[in-house]
Amino acid sequence: MMTDIRYPEGVLVAGVDEVGRGPLVGDVVTAAVILDPANPIPGLADSKTLSEKKREQLAPLIRERALAWAIGRCSPGEIDELNILQATLLAMTRAVAGLQIQPGFVFIDGNRCPVLPMACQAVVKGDNRVAEISAASILAKVARDQEMLALDARHPQYGFARHKGYPTKDHLAALVQNGALPEHRRSFRPVALILAEA
Repeated sequence: MMTDIRYPEGVLVAGVDEVGRGPLVGDVVTAAVILDPANPIPGLADSKTLSEKKREQLAPLIRERALAWAIGRCSPGEIDELNILQATLLAMTRAVAGLQIQPGFVFIDGNRCPVLPMACQAVVKGDNRVAEISAASILAKVARDQEMLALDARHPQYGFARHKGYPTKDHLAALVQNGALPEHRRSFRPVALILAEA
């Protein structure tokens, strides 16, 4: 990790990642993390490559040991209004703005940066290359998964605990049978088609 990434000297560095661009329901969730070089966290990696158990173990360690961390989000209504890319970038700016300590530089997972008041660099597959982005990916993933579990408890017929809102066969079948919830993203094609038929 981080062999080809050049860190700026003398400034605090944050990493930012998102979870939830693909699902049909719920917020797109982002996290920003400034790690403490004096208090390293072993085992950081892209949240998608870690088991749920490992993510649940790492998340409190990140929150405890990081110099600062924050969650940002955009609602389904904002996603429908802005489009998923712009909503994701806005959620990233909200996560950075929410940090109690403002960084001097930000690494962003992906191929583009949001508009930020400090220098930033987009890093493709950054969640496997930059420790700060790995930490952010874990916090965002755990936060969004918990929200899907809460939504599942309110609406068990949709199976959110299993598919986390992604357009699986089960989710699409539940949408056809039960219709869309207020939390569904109306601009996403499978939801729009079902609403049009209804």
